[in-house]
Order: sequence, then structure tokens, then C-alpha cells
Amino acid sequence: MATTQNIRRLVLGNWKMHGSLTANAQLLSAVRSAWNQSSGAAACDVGVCVPFPYLAQVESALTGSDIAWGAQDVSVHAQGAYTGEVSGAMLAEFGCRYVLAGHSERRSMHGETSQLVADKAKAALAAGLTPVVCVGETLAEREAGRTLAVIDEQLAPVLALGKDAVSRMVIAYEPVWAIGTGKTASPEQAQEVHAAIRAALGRVGSPGVRVLYGGSVKAANAAELFAMPDIDGGLIGGASLVAEEFLRIAEAGATTRSA
Repeated sequence: MATTQNIRRLVLGNWKMHGSLTANAQLLSAVRSAWNQSSGAAACDVGVCVPFPYLAQVESALTGSDIAWGAQDVSVHAQGAYTGEVSGAMLAEFGCRYVLAGHSERRSMHGETSQLVADKAKAALAAGLTPVVCVGETLAEREAGRTLAVIDEQLAPVLALGKDAVSRMVIAYEPVWAIGTGKTASPEQAQEVHAAIRAALGRVGSPGVRVLYGGSVKAANAAELFAMPDIDGGLIGGASLVAEEFLRIAEAGATTRSA
């Protein structure tokens, strides 16, 4: 298998439905100030995906910094009578670089299918955004020995978009049983799935796509997870709301991974 040493790491915060104008201002100021002075910025990309109402604030706070920003969802539609939907073009107007597609909470709470997730990723690409396509199994699926089969099923419509499209994406593996539960896949468990995802990406000619791990990543376990050869960074939930914690995870992302 080709080395992944030259794949640049990415640590991406997902604020979920958290935030306020006052709290955001404090968090963004602390993260921007510290990260812009950190040597880690040369080795690791950092970004935050925030609720739609805060995109203007985040654009204002982070423009000119080493920190990117993005949204948590995108419509498959470019425009029209789709009340409550937000298009990729709208997100691009606020300087978004990233947008999440298929987060497990969207799949479970809103019934998003893997085909819909692929369609959203395609719409994001058409708007010049980088979709972060999320995949992951439930505890029942893992206990049934179906983890890799579930990942394959979720990835199939995305990979069907072809090499050019896939090469412009990010994939995030987020075991559903480890999101917000305090449980974390062991580095070895995560690496097994990441290696399988890398192999699937390789089959469409895009083995260099970044594959992030998401699932209760903290400063205390980030370095161990990021040391795995096929883990290219993290999709960070609750820890991204605490400046010091998020910065420590980003610093771990800037360290050299194991050979």
C-alpha cells in the first residue's frame, strides 16, 4: 500500500447546534490568536463547521487567518421553492470551504439515505465547496460484524461519482456508537476501518483523499489516534467548543504520524 505520510492532516470542528454570538466571539478569538502563532499551522489544516446563522460572524472573525470554516449541511437544489434549505452557492458567498454531508445525526434524525448524501456531495462540489462525507456504523451493526459492509454500502453512491469528484472530497469515519457517548474506537479499531476506506478510495483512483476520524476525539486521545497510518485528522464535536481542547487536538494533528 502506498504511504500516507505526505497527506496533509485536517482537524475540523463540528459545533453541531451550539453557540451564541457572545460565546462564538470568545471562542473564535482564542482559537485564531493561538493557531496563527502556532508552528502547527504549517503542517495541519484547521477549520470549523458552524450553524447557518453564524456563518457571517465566523467569516468576519476568521478572514485572513489560517483557519477555514464551513457549514453542517447543504441542499441538493441550486435554488427554488425549497423552504428551509440552503444551497451550496449561498454557503460559498460566506466564504465556506467545507460542508458536512451525511453526518450520522442527519442520517438517523432526518432519514438521509446514502444516495441523498452523494447528491449533496455533488451539489457541494458544483458550488466549489469541499464536502466532508460522513460514514459509520451503529453499535448493533458492529456487534453483528457488519462494520465494513455498512461502510461499503454508505460509500458506494459517493464513489460512483467517479475519480474527479471523489478526489475533491474528504471522508470522515464516525462510528455512531462513539459519538457523544464518551466511548472511542481504539486506534486499532479505527485504523482497520480507515484502511478499508483507503482501499475503496484506491479502487476509484483517489487513495490520497483525506480520511478523518470522528467519535469522541479529545486532547487526551488525539495523538494516539492520529498516529495511525490511515487516519488523516479528526472531525471534532464537543471538544471543538473549548478553545484549549480544540487547539491541543490541532497540535496533535500537526505532529508526524507513525511510518
